[in-house]
Amino acid sequence: MALTTEAVQAALKDLIDPNTHQDYVSTRSVKNIRIAGTDVSLDIELGYPAKTQLDEIRRAVIAQLRSLPGIGNVSVQVTVKIVAHTVQRGLKPLPGVKNIIAVASGKGGVGKSTTAVNLALALAQEGAIVGLLDADIYGPSQPQMLGLVGQKPDSADGVSMEPLQAYGLQAMSIGFMIDIDSPMVWRGPMVTQALEQLLKQTNWHDVDYLVVDMPPGTGDTQLTLAQKVPVTGAVIVTTPQDIALIDARKGLKMFEKVGIPILGLVENMSIHICSNCGHAEHIFGQGGGEQMCRDYDTDFLGALPLELSIRELTDAGKPTVVGAPDSRAAEIYRTIARRLAVKVAERARDMTARFPTIVVQNT
Repeated sequence: MALTTEAVQAALKDLIDPNTHQDYVSTRSVKNIRIAGTDVSLDIELGYPAKTQLDEIRRAVIAQLRSLPGIGNVSVQVTVKIVAHTVQRGLKPLPGVKNIIAVASGKGGVGKSTTAVNLALALAQEGAIVGLLDADIYGPSQPQMLGLVGQKPDSADGVSMEPLQAYGLQAMSIGFMIDIDSPMVWRGPMVTQALEQLLKQTNWHDVDYLVVDMPPGTGDTQLTLAQKVPVTGAVIVTTPQDIALIDARKGLKMFEKVGIPILGLVENMSIHICSNCGHAEHIFGQGGGEQMCRDYDTDFLGALPLELSIRELTDAGKPTVVGAPDSRAAEIYRTIARRLAVKVAERARDMTARFPTIVVQNT
């Protein structure tokens, strides 16, 4: 029996993508099927970065196709194509930025900034071009976390700024422009103006994901982001304890009210494992984040442990994903980052660039 395109597609419909949990045919990832006698070649195009898994996916596809009767040589190329996705009504993606992801929390002290920087670094390790914007004007922490304290951005024209580089990230923060000990004694309008300038006057270079480390709460900065900045989606960071979850719910509802989709929730400091005896203890409670996801029909992206090394590495300017890349915590960050990228890929694509702007003039 001659090998057909339909037979190839039928075989691949039984193979599940480990990240999307759907088959490659229904997600339209299978491209360019070419058949020559008994030989077959094709491309698998992923909509999310997965550099550490490309070989594994390629081997799985080849093994699946070799189960076809009479199959000859099989050639599979796995590629990644990250595109811009829809944002709030009336806004367009920023130049040089395909997708903006807001990492937020309802309150401080839940490890939001640590989570944001590690997720940004994990996305970069998976092959994406990533930017990180520190939007916490009053308490910028990313310069310390990225080992960039004391460095300042360059400006060729006196108006726009070049992002600083750290571990493959493009980074911008108000902390690059002020003394580390200087408090920002600014009222709300000045803060929102500063955020807009940091975002729009930075020369982001072909960024797939711009991760925005939001300040805690639901105030002026969050509203500015919702009304004036094209955000693809938001991630809520919380701890399992009831007090943190109360504020996390407020943050989630705020994004829903302003039309920004929730991509998922990350539970930080979920469990502590004693370094001496190995005893596991849920210091801040158990299951709170998962219950919140069930209550609000959103995705639970993952849970991170309460570990001394995460704090030590971040304070030292080498966050876990780059400071201890082979650790269990780093793998959790990468898993959460892939899940987050899949959630972005599932959003409708932005089509504004495909349509010309029509201008009516009197002639």
